[in-house]
Amino acid sequence: MDTPEPSGRACLSEFEDRVAINDVLARYADGVNRRDSNLWSNCWDEYGSWSLSHEHVVVGRAAIVEKWLKVMADCPHVTMFAMQGGIVISGDRADGMSYSNEIIQMRNGKEFQVAGEYADQYLRRDQQWFFSARRFTQRRICAVSNGR
Repeated sequence: MDTPEPSGRACLSEFEDRVAINDVLARYADGVNRRDSNLWSNCWDEYGSWSLSHEHVVVGRAAIVEKWLKVMADCPHVTMFAMQGGIVISGDRADGMSYSNEIIQMRNGKEFQVAGEYADQYLRRDQQWFFSARRFTQRRICAVSNGR
């Protein structure tokens, strides 16, 4: 017995979802690079959670943005490169992995390159995708020579 082909609309819908989810990550990285808290904050669901370490989880968009602003205040120059990994979509929720490579200059002038991965959860609300959770795992950090 042949399996029926999915309708074109179903395929298009999943394609559209994948594009929209990739756009959340692109806007997130763009917000970091531009230091644009409004752009960055609009990537988060209002009840989202963000973890940059295994010990501390920040919950709620307002608290996440407050934490991000404090982190960014200590880092006058940040360049973030992000890459979307696999995504599994289930209705209005999705799980995925993304990878980041950041070059960070601290207020004291020291520079670091940090590479890691995010375990991401997404939520579609009012036809828009948001991060509902991001958990970062650092894979590598090294000092960057600034030629001095």
